[in-house]
Amino acid sequence: MPLPLETPGNARDRVLRQLVAALLFEGVIEARETAGYFEWSLDGRAFRCKADVGPFGRLRIGEQSVEILSQNGRWETAPLGAIVAALPGTGISHGKLLAELEQTVTLCDWNHRNISRGSRRDMNFTALEGAVDEGHPYHPCFKARTGFSLTDHAIYGPETGRPFRLGWLAIARKHLNQVLPQQDEAFWLKELGEETFTSLLARQGSFGLSSDEFGLVPLHPWQWKAFAETSLSNWIAAGEAHYLGEYGDRYVATQSVRSLLNVDRPFAASVKLPMNIVSTSSRRTLEPHSVCTAPALSAWIAGIVRSDPLFATDYPLTILQEYAGIIADREGPLSGQIGAIWRENAEATLQPGEAVIPFNALMMIEADGKPFADEWIERFGLMPWMNRLLEVAILPVWHLLVHHGIAVEAHGQNMLLVHRDGWPERLILRDFHESIEFSYDFLREPERAPNFLSLNPIYHDAEPDQYYWTDNLDSLRELVMDTLFVFNLTEISHLLEVCYGLPEFRFWQRVEALISTYAEERGMQQRQAQLGHDRPFILTESLITRKLLALKPEYHHEVPNALAAPASERRRKP
Repeated sequence: MPLPLETPGNARDRVLRQLVAALLFEGVIEARETAGYFEWSLDGRAFRCKADVGPFGRLRIGEQSVEILSQNGRWETAPLGAIVAALPGTGISHGKLLAELEQTVTLCDWNHRNISRGSRRDMNFTALEGAVDEGHPYHPCFKARTGFSLTDHAIYGPETGRPFRLGWLAIARKHLNQVLPQQDEAFWLKELGEETFTSLLARQGSFGLSSDEFGLVPLHPWQWKAFAETSLSNWIAAGEAHYLGEYGDRYVATQSVRSLLNVDRPFAASVKLPMNIVSTSSRRTLEPHSVCTAPALSAWIAGIVRSDPLFATDYPLTILQEYAGIIADREGPLSGQIGAIWRENAEATLQPGEAVIPFNALMMIEADGKPFADEWIERFGLMPWMNRLLEVAILPVWHLLVHHGIAVEAHGQNMLLVHRDGWPERLILRDFHESIEFSYDFLREPERAPNFLSLNPIYHDAEPDQYYWTDNLDSLRELVMDTLFVFNLTEISHLLEVCYGLPEFRFWQRVEALISTYAEERGMQQRQAQLGHDRPFILTESLITRKLLALKPEYHHEVPNALAAPASERRRKP
């Protein structure tokens, strides 16, 4: 099913338009507006497209409108390769980008040909996680999954919902770092059940391996297939690692591919496993330092939420804790390739009458041509439902930032919406180990922060902005506003305008009013002002620029701020 204004089965045009929209948005190519078109030149060739400019300068490009002026003077559909080859960067970066774009087209086309489903509105959470198959609405490489064959995609892609078992390794303990909430045996019995744990121990014993010297590590079966005979072969040959086989409960992939949900025990933990694939903007291995830090980070945030009564009353928020982590070869050549993080289950937090959905489901159109939430909007009314959604989606994240000083990566996959018959009730946040930031000087209770120096030696000489802490409040604002506003709620405001005729400026006026009222009611005007959320222009991350240039961890560009006072007072689209 498509995003607003998308036609199902036209993946190449969508990828082309998202590429051009990102290039224009990030200023990689400069265009001029002429007679309803954006026009630009690359490598001596003329290009054009039809586009509207939305909040924060986000471009919405019309279908089939990205064109190149041919040698005979006619406008024709622009080839992906012609655009990529003329961009900044090296031939290597161009080749990688084009391959990821083409793989995205291939997998989208496969989905369209092979997957047929009706309405997703009545699906349970596990099924919906795989069925929300549209991918990132901004990044053009939204389904790249480099290294996946079509067979891999059919077996391990979230869209097909095919259950599979985890592979298991026995690895010499000298290569392992782990943080578990219990002793090994008690942990594995709880996570695996007695039958599976006993089978694994028996299999490990058949190799002559003792539990004192070897520990268990789960492995995504694709990851085993991908590098058993390459990166892992030296350990296997030396007897430092042994593959035990596939055991235990069956799992299905979530939208992120590497995070898995248990289908045999629906309330069991989800497991996040590294996969050596690139999708959207990054390689989907595990950041080595973060795996054993994850439990301390999420326990810290969960503790703050529990101790602040406003998170139970005014800004209802639930934190899914990442309570256990194992990583192999943390500082070695296999770093980030073998490990696991266990995360609490979202459905286990629900009260009677509640249900939960991935937040980005709200951006999507169903097979009947109406938004996923259309029945809810009809039942409650557009403005009451929208206002409640914004309160539930924004205020918990904003209170965590402004009052407590912690910025989280609140994009559409990391946010879950708990509702009661469609009425938004509360927010669930997940996935903290690589995506929080704070400044010690801005923390409300700095003494409660984890002792990072005791968690990993790598933190001892770390510079600000290298890991979780910063000395720049702009970084905190940017993380929250990027993920929650620029690349998340802009999709909701766009859908409401397209499908219900609600002008986007009204949506963003409401967001601005909500934030201003929060500061007034909570006495947070000074702290909120320190973040500069209402500046006329703000920096946002340049995702496609990083993929092209790849010389720095992050690139940024300036965009007009939809929450700046003049922008919030406008009566027309920017």
